[in-house]
Amino acid sequence: MGFRYSACREGRRLGLAGWVRNTGGSGVEAFFQGQREKAEAFLEWLRRGPPGARVDNLDYSRVEPQEDAEPFTIRY
Repeated sequence: MGFRYSACREGRRLGLAGWVRNTGGSGVEAFFQGQREKAEAFLEWLRRGPPGARVDNLDYSRVEPQEDAEPFTIRY
């Protein structure tokens, strides 16, 4: 299973709202929100990725939550 699909599954498991998508090349971008503890757990998961993944770098920033956030999904 690829990184995006695994990230989507993990985000849903944690009850987060948001999305994940490829940025071109080997990059992945994600936006997510939810309870602080669960968002922090997802951030830790992103640092490792799924089994077999290689995460070389993780940049993130905190933003204000969106009122109309949808359940976690993959964007194409």
